[in-house]
Amino acid sequence: MTDFQIAQDLSILMASAKPSASVSPELVPVPVRPVLADPTASQLWQPIQQEINQDLAVLNLKTWFYSHFTGLVMATIYIVFFLILWLVISRSLELVFRRAKLDETAANFVQEILKYTLFCIGGLASLGALGINTTSILASLGVLGLTLGFAAKDTLSNVIAGIFIFWDRPFTTGDLVEIDGIYGKVQRITLRSTRIVTVDGKMVAIPNTNIVNGKVVSYTNFPNLRLDIDVTIGVEEDIEAARQILLKAVSEEKNRYMSIPPATVVVTALNDYNIALQVRVWIDDEREHVSERFFLREKVFNVLRDSGVDLPYETIQMIAPAGMPPFQVSP
Repeated sequence: MTDFQIAQDLSILMASAKPSASVSPELVPVPVRPVLADPTASQLWQPIQQEINQDLAVLNLKTWFYSHFTGLVMATIYIVFFLILWLVISRSLELVFRRAKLDETAANFVQEILKYTLFCIGGLASLGALGINTTSILASLGVLGLTLGFAAKDTLSNVIAGIFIFWDRPFTTGDLVEIDGIYGKVQRITLRSTRIVTVDGKMVAIPNTNIVNGKVVSYTNFPNLRLDIDVTIGVEEDIEAARQILLKAVSEEKNRYMSIPPATVVVTALNDYNIALQVRVWIDDEREHVSERFFLREKVFNVLRDSGVDLPYETIQMIAPAGMPPFQVSP
């Protein structure tokens, strides 16, 4: 059926549907079936309807954009303004902290608090510019905070523990510490975790809750550090002779070890098959204690071996009962 035939059928339909003076309008039959049942007319109407819907959607989007254009511009200006403000303040704080000689840990804490505060203010200002009621948002923060407190209690615990670390300051950025058996240099302290770089170059992030509730060993809180090197000698050896040999070896390294307090060699245990000695020396630079410990351990072994001091190792002695023929153990 052509468009002309469809139009002609529509005109006939309208003429037949017009009520006369003597016939009631509700009794006049309306022959709509020939038009609505025609599949060709339905196929022609679908693309037109789709195009109208698309035009309406675009029109609604344009209307919303034009009505909120000022708010979008103001929200963008607020975001850019607070970003630039944070960059300026952070650079200024770096100069102030450097002149005040404030340690890096306290400086990072102040910058973290100030950054989150500025970002929250900027976010609320941007939402207000878009026409969103920020007062209701602030009012609902109480219930939201309670909900988030139950959902993210571990994260909040780490944040609170981070504040305690900043306040108590058991260590600072750059210190050498041992936490939960992990030894390394403190790279950064955040509100959630403390990042440590180990001696083999690994970065380990330790939750602040573990630090507050655990044991922390610091190697850099005091200017000097003592190295303890354990060694064993035979039970038949002269302890004083071995002590003098070790003290002489330590005195030869005047640039490595401190003279005050002086180096000492003490007996820590009298075992069944050996005597346990401990060499104790003090170093001036505590940050070099790892390499100095390796060097001293090797030097103690070499000097005792070169001096002919017996360095016993664990052996097993088998005693056969009386009357039992001798036997050999194959290697």
